[in-house]
Amino acid sequence: MADLSVVEICAGAGGQSLGLHLAGFRHRLAVELDTDAADTLRRNLTRLAKTVGEPPPEIAVGDVADETVWRPEEYTGVSLLAGGVPCPPFSIAGQQKGATDERDLFAWSVEAAGRMMPDAVLLENVRGLSMPRFAGYRQAVLDRVAELGYRADWRLLEAKDYGVPQLRPRFILVALREEFAPYFAWPEPTPTGQ
Repeated sequence: MADLSVVEICAGAGGQSLGLHLAGFRHRLAVELDTDAADTLRRNLTRLAKTVGEPPPEIAVGDVADETVWRPEEYTGVSLLAGGVPCPPFSIAGQQKGATDERDLFAWSVEAAGRMMPDAVLLENVRGLSMPRFAGYRQAVLDRVAELGYRADWRLLEAKDYGVPQLRPRFILVALREEFAPYFAWPEPTPTGQ
């Protein structure tokens, strides 16, 4: 598992980072726009790296789509591209503009995966993306990742069903290169207290 590397985009303060670390992934890069969140992320990832005797990963602060912040081509060969891309384009609390919202980074993330060609892609968003109104959008994402050589699927997962005492439904996209797809299965629920 020491060979599992990850580039995490829209990393926030490090919640997903911790889960990735616990799953055996080691960050080569984490990108976050918000400076306060990036400071917390830096502290969190530095602490995690120290627990396994590794140097802290690079943290890039800025717009993930800005080529001066990072270039996806510089991270070819990583195991995983992961991220929690902005949710306002799909949030029930928002206007649900989807692809017409300037904050929609799903299409950009898929193209970044095409430039990096990681073994797998893991992107998460709010439950709103699972709504019927976004069926065409989801299919367009699946079609594009298939063109790039990935087998992909969407799934709505609830954190509370996996041992986390929190109501946090998330719509997850998992895309795997063809040779790895047969080895993936969605996790079975393990509710809190079990």
